[in-house]
Amino acid sequence: MSKESYELLGLDETATDEEIDRRYEELKQKYNEEKWQDGEAGNAAARMLTKLEAAYEEIKDERREAHKEESASSNGFEEVASAIRSGDLVRAQQLLDAFNERNAEWHYLQSVVFYKKNWMNESKKQLEIALQMDGGNEKYRTAYEKLKSRAEYTNQTGGAPNTDPNPAPQGSDMGGNWCSTCATMCYTYLCVNLLFNLCCNCR
Repeated sequence: MSKESYELLGLDETATDEEIDRRYEELKQKYNEEKWQDGEAGNAAARMLTKLEAAYEEIKDERREAHKEESASSNGFEEVASAIRSGDLVRAQQLLDAFNERNAEWHYLQSVVFYKKNWMNESKKQLEIALQMDGGNEKYRTAYEKLKSRAEYTNQTGGAPNTDPNPAPQGSDMGGNWCSTCATMCYTYLCVNLLFNLCCNCR
């Protein structure tokens, strides 16, 4: 986005649409009045009016395109979340792979997919990326803290998060302390439910 266009309006890129429209109208009125002055003053005002019109159109066009892309991404992310909720992780991954731009929400949803596959390390990495991109997002931070808690609990009980792309079914290991296994499973389900619920609210 052209920084010069914002500077011409005396604003920066954080300005709201309302601020841009208001400033544009103020300057437009100013230059429309000044262009009728005699000599170079009138000519300068006419040139500024032309520049103002071009800058305003550039800003509005780029913002419309950005809003359109954001809307498309939101709809795409909802489709991913719907696939996760229905348990269709293959479809969810296909949809994620189709995204060209991968923002914080993309990495969060990828983390949820990895979590549902029980790929804990990969899930954690994706959440860390999401937090780097949007550190103030409470949903990402809550999920990350819960994931860390599960990892710490697993380490304390002598286990290790599963990173095998083809993990063995739960319960396939023989032996072990029944109470410890039960507690670990309960804790795992608690974490899964948390991320599952977060995903359902990611609209």
